[in-house]
Amino acid sequence: MRAAPTILHLDMDAFYASVEQASKPSLRGKAVIVGGLGPRGVVATASYEARRFGVHSAMPTAQARRLCPNGAYLIPRFRLYQAVSEVVMGLLRELSPLVEPLSLDEAFVDLEAGGTAFDSESARETGERLRADIRAATGLSGSVGLAGSKMLAKVASEEAKPAGLLLIEPGTERELLAPMSVRTLPGVGPVTGEHLRRAGITTVGELAEAGEDELVRMVGRSHGVGLYRMALGLDDRPVVAERDAKSVSVEDTFDVDLHDRVRIRTEVQRLADRCVQRLRGSGHSGRTIVLKVRRYDFSTLTRSETLRGPTDDPAVVREAAARLLEAVDTTGGVRLLGVGVTGLADYTQEDLFAQSMAAEEAAAAEAAAGAAGEGATGAVGQEADGAAGAGAPSGSAGPEGSGGLGGPAEAPEAGGPAGEPEQAPERRWAAGSDVLHAVYGPGWVQGSGVGRVTVRFERPGSPPGRVRTFRVDDPELEPSDPLPLVGQEDPRTTL
Repeated sequence: MRAAPTILHLDMDAFYASVEQASKPSLRGKAVIVGGLGPRGVVATASYEARRFGVHSAMPTAQARRLCPNGAYLIPRFRLYQAVSEVVMGLLRELSPLVEPLSLDEAFVDLEAGGTAFDSESARETGERLRADIRAATGLSGSVGLAGSKMLAKVASEEAKPAGLLLIEPGTERELLAPMSVRTLPGVGPVTGEHLRRAGITTVGELAEAGEDELVRMVGRSHGVGLYRMALGLDDRPVVAERDAKSVSVEDTFDVDLHDRVRIRTEVQRLADRCVQRLRGSGHSGRTIVLKVRRYDFSTLTRSETLRGPTDDPAVVREAAARLLEAVDTTGGVRLLGVGVTGLADYTQEDLFAQSMAAEEAAAAEAAAGAAGEGATGAVGQEADGAAGAGAPSGSAGPEGSGGLGGPAEAPEAGGPAGEPEQAPERRWAAGSDVLHAVYGPGWVQGSGVGRVTVRFERPGSPPGRVRTFRVDDPELEPSDPLPLVGQEDPRTTL
């Protein structure tokens, strides 16, 4: 515990939904739900307007639609969320070198390490300035908590929501925590909370009064000691700038159970490619490939295979995932598939092998060049080119779900009978995805069906735009990248 509230916790308010409201002026002040739109979709984030209807994250989208039938249901646009997050995290790193991101929209900051705050007054000024800078740079609001420990700073930011700031003065922790629910404390989930409730403990104050020995008896030593310390407001964990990734994975839940074994294999291959993309994007490789299969009856199986060394080769990951699938019984149907890589490293076994081979080839080339001239050097170059070609992936990752990240998903090509022209696949447009029209400029998809797509033409910072309907195959309509939330207005827009 610190003597000054110099640990800051930032939590952006309803982040995904707020980004959507900022980029789509017609949705400001309205219920917005971001998540999977299919029958088995799950809510990722709900705006505060939607939360008044009881909608919350991790709720099935079907249930959310029953609670809030008039809400705007949109696909996530992770590329845009990532871009906005990078702006916010950049502002945090201007305050201190010790920034510990927890997710795209949440992070701890050690203000003392950055020399930006040493007491309550300077900490509050820094927090208020940060909130103003985030608003100016992104148009979004964030809630800030300031305290002498990470746990209390997180509690403070939660209490400050939405768009507020709360500073917990050292020495007032127990008084502030006492009336709060035990569920406020990190690590107290529904099961532990219910167990404590049955014992007559519902508030943090009652938790502290129960004493360490009683809590150890109730929930075990490690958990009981931790609960008692948190109830007293004690937390000595430092802010850690770098958090090592333990695994990289992707998974898809299907609207309809998959029964076709060939289709299941194809989906596993596609997931393997996407997983490698993320793996390479994080600058890692891995040596253990994991396959996850959730069957029709909700039973979940995981299978893994450990390689001789770490890899980021998509062909290797695909082959390992395919071998793992052969050992899984998919009779009855599959509702979810996932592929992951663990045992991460910042190098690949292939890299080390290539380095040693390159040294051997260079030595051989040098010796051969002395005896036979430059012809040998050319042969080495051809061999290297051939190796590079053999290592190239045999396929590429497809769109991430129907509509992908703002674009239409196209059905696989299908050839017609001999002598007849092939039919162009029908484009599908997901609600919330970005589009650009040759005449009307940028907009977003409100909905589509029966061969039509409805688009609202507006941009961040503009008044609510007009709605127009087009054929799904209109040649003047195409997928587009998201526009920035602040500045850089597109002059092609016509409202």
